[in-house]
Amino acid sequence: MEPLHSSDPAHIAGYRILGRLGVGGMGVVLLGRSQGGALVAIKLIRAEYADDAAFRTRFRREVSIARQVRNRWAVPVVDADAEAAAPWLATEFVPGPALSDAVGAGPPLPEHSVRALGAMLAEALEAVHAAGMVHRDVKPGNVLLALDGPRLIDFGIARALDDTVLTATGTVVGSPGFLSPEQAQGRRIGPPSDIFSLGCVLAYAATGRRPFGSGPVDAMLFRTVYDPPDLDGVPPALLPVVQACVSKDAESRPTAAQIRTRWTQDAPGQSWLPAPVTHLIASRSTQMLNLPDIESTQFVTPRDDADTRPAHSEAPAPGRRRFLTYLAAGGAVLAAGGATTAWLTGAGNDGENGSDGDRGTGSGGNGGGAKTRPVLGIGVQADLSGTQSIRGKAQQQGAQLAVEAHNARPDAPFTLKLTTVDDRGDEARALTAARRFTEDASVVAVLC
Repeated sequence: MEPLHSSDPAHIAGYRILGRLGVGGMGVVLLGRSQGGALVAIKLIRAEYADDAAFRTRFRREVSIARQVRNRWAVPVVDADAEAAAPWLATEFVPGPALSDAVGAGPPLPEHSVRALGAMLAEALEAVHAAGMVHRDVKPGNVLLALDGPRLIDFGIARALDDTVLTATGTVVGSPGFLSPEQAQGRRIGPPSDIFSLGCVLAYAATGRRPFGSGPVDAMLFRTVYDPPDLDGVPPALLPVVQACVSKDAESRPTAAQIRTRWTQDAPGQSWLPAPVTHLIASRSTQMLNLPDIESTQFVTPRDDADTRPAHSEAPAPGRRRFLTYLAAGGAVLAAGGATTAWLTGAGNDGENGSDGDRGTGSGGNGGGAKTRPVLGIGVQADLSGTQSIRGKAQQQGAQLAVEAHNARPDAPFTLKLTTVDDRGDEARALTAARRFTEDASVVAVLC
């Protein structure tokens, strides 16, 4: 897990965001924790898709269908919001590594592991196809490994990423090297496309290589459509099924049910994977689940100031550097919403705050004991009356609520004063506002 970036939200709905799990073409995957303590993986969709009405319609439909998929080897969708400014989808969190990490870090999987992997993934795809869906992005990175079996993720999103948005950009849905010839050619696809991708995944698991090589995307797509796959190293007992899966003729590929039936076996136990992969799963699980508790933030004055200040004196107003240190420590939380929305959060919801739009005046409630607290200025620069006024007003209101909450804290080390400037979405007015905030020594941070 990677640390959060400044552009990442601190909360999504009722989930506290703990870190980054990965970044993809559609957006970022975040680790969240519910109020009840359950961990979820949240995929936050990129703005370019969120702004497309056709995508939202497809996303809403596919999420609804994905909720109906019930299979032990398919990670269930537990929550989603297709109407949010940045649509998102949450699934159960699986702490194990992806197949791409397990094979990339060590030797290929042995025959019995590949057979078990194929049977279980086929069962998952059987459930996806029975729900009327096509996954469209079956690849090693979307297969997570657990001690009791694999988990297929990301169904419920991939199919929404077709037609309108991608035709405009010339993007191919899926991952080169694992997508089907019909995907590479932009033709209509169905369940056989997922079976082709499954065959590529099984060949990768058995050999450690992509069956259509690597390199430039165009070259991989060409080989996928016209060249035979490289299946050298696939165990002879597995070769007939894998070859049938990666047939260029979609009609000749087996169904998921046929693969499951042919490779069926008893429910896998902890020995379905070789020892090195089992150890990797245990190690990853320990790392991912060893998450620190959320601690309340305290503002600590540097020792050099404290040591030279008389005991009865008031704390000086923190400078810009010290204030930013306080933000980095967790005294403020950054959240993405609209273009760039930032909030300062705290506990409580009392206090007063107001802004005066383009005139640039504002006030922050003093809360308990605020007369003895230093006052720091926070600027909000947003489009409040132009084409993006809905987002701008949401940003302004979020900042107001956050400032009110902060100022209501009896233990807050300083009082915040909010100053709002409406740039109306105009570049010249935005530059003027930026200069104004820069020249104002009382303003220590600007949300824009």
